[in-house]
Amino acid sequence: MNSVQASRERVLVAGGAGFLGSHLCRRLLDEGHHVICLDSFLTGTRRNISSMTDHPNFLVLRHDVISPLTFDIRPTQIYNLACPASPQHYQADPVHTLRTCVNGAFNLLEFARKTGARILQASTSEVYGDPHVHPQPEGYRGNVNIVGIRSCYDEGKRCAETLFSDYGRCKRVQVKIARIFNTYGPCMAKGDGRVVSNFIVQALNGSSMTVYGDGSQTRALCYVDDMIEGLMRLMNSVDTFQGPVNLGSPRESTVLDIACRIRRLVGTDSPIEFEPLPSDDPVQRCPDILLARRHLGWEPKIDLDTGLRKTIAHFSESFKLAESDREFSENLRADCKVSSG
Repeated sequence: MNSVQASRERVLVAGGAGFLGSHLCRRLLDEGHHVICLDSFLTGTRRNISSMTDHPNFLVLRHDVISPLTFDIRPTQIYNLACPASPQHYQADPVHTLRTCVNGAFNLLEFARKTGARILQASTSEVYGDPHVHPQPEGYRGNVNIVGIRSCYDEGKRCAETLFSDYGRCKRVQVKIARIFNTYGPCMAKGDGRVVSNFIVQALNGSSMTVYGDGSQTRALCYVDDMIEGLMRLMNSVDTFQGPVNLGSPRESTVLDIACRIRRLVGTDSPIEFEPLPSDDPVQRCPDILLARRHLGWEPKIDLDTGLRKTIAHFSESFKLAESDREFSENLRADCKVSSG
């Protein structure tokens, strides 16, 4: 795959210490670009970017995008990935989530207008809500509960798309809008409440795997490397194509099938337990990616089992490191007791 980005750019990644943001930062550095990672570290972690902090072309700025950007930097490209993306995280402080989506989009668009940077909005499949059309094309306007527990994120992202579209039409900012569907891979947070991370953590712990509803609801899972490729292709696409464009896998799986796959790949006999379906949880979620194929020459390449194996290996290694750290701390405390006695 090739994102067709020949020139060296100065790229601001808002939300650069998050799951997608850290992968994007790493890919941009690998391709020789200067990268500015902007993050509030509310859900992003320094662990995600620790391997990059000594890189000469990497700068980290702590900042919450709900406040205007006043830094003396002049990026040529801006990726707006600055928002919690899992229900557990974005529902923890819904008002701040909404402000991140709306105020954050406004502040980054103003910064792009002042600096002349091209800017990409990481929107979401959540703008379709619990869809009545399947698979979902970009022209579908969605079925969103505007006063539900997920609306801070759903409606926030919809409003951000409006802001981006109006800045493109009225203020001549070069904007791009990506609607990101379910994405998974290394660096997902262990406790973020998403399907893949939940199942992997439960399977590795040998605990019950929690399926909400009867497990027949569907998700279309895209491996993170494929998603980063799609985002970069969109950023570097022709000026006349701004989106919105769906980015995700068109290969659908039931939640129960995902649980069974992960259980098989981990090699555990963890039982599956069923719990009531959360409010406004979408029953079907799968993108129509005709526009991405036609305008970006993009579609996912990594099959589900391959991507899950890589993700399980990452979580497994994280568990081993955490266990090693615990053993070291316990041994150190024991040594201190012996020496003080």
